[in-house]
Amino acid sequence: MKYDREIVLLNQMDNKNAALEKLILASGSQRRMEILRAVGWPFAAVAADIDESVREGEDAVSYVKRLALTKAQTVAVNFTEGLILGADTTVVVEGEMLGQPLDDDYARRMLKLLSGKWHEVLTGVALLRAGEHAQVLVDHETTRVRFAEMSTEEIDWYVSSGEPRGKAGGYGIQGHAALFVEEIAGDYFNIVGLPVRLVYDLSRRMSDEL
Repeated sequence: MKYDREIVLLNQMDNKNAALEKLILASGSQRRMEILRAVGWPFAAVAADIDESVREGEDAVSYVKRLALTKAQTVAVNFTEGLILGADTTVVVEGEMLGQPLDDDYARRMLKLLSGKWHEVLTGVALLRAGEHAQVLVDHETTRVRFAEMSTEEIDWYVSSGEPRGKAGGYGIQGHAALFVEEIAGDYFNIVGLPVRLVYDLSRRMSDEL
């Protein structure tokens, strides 16, 4: 399984490169926490309560990068030092951004849009170092996903599982939705909610700049 292979690769890095500075995760997302735990990255989590409304004329990349940075900045005001990680994920299908479904009917609409099509999962990532040596890096990851055709009965079954709640695009690839994913192009962890390789690259860039 790709998830397992990528964890093995990350855990096989030599000790020098794999020295992971503790993060302050600006999120209450259990999925992001699980990814950090899986790769052995020490962290503390502090949820960031921000307005996630899309601004007029804002594209998906600008949106997820802005929210990731805003989350990191919101949490950073409570710290005099430390490395704060903000992240935000959205799904784009046929030019429409899909956030978290407001209710089950909205989740059904999202899944009908995704059925039988390719879509993109975008996650903005912001690393912010608080304190005397302040640093900020912001980037994003894009992964393409193709869903199989889903029948009305399959959509109803999936929505009734409760899994779409709280998930961008109305699905969780690490759960029941894996039954409907035909193909992935890009970073699997990005679909779950945190492109951990990108986070690692940004953290190394920060260390090099100190």
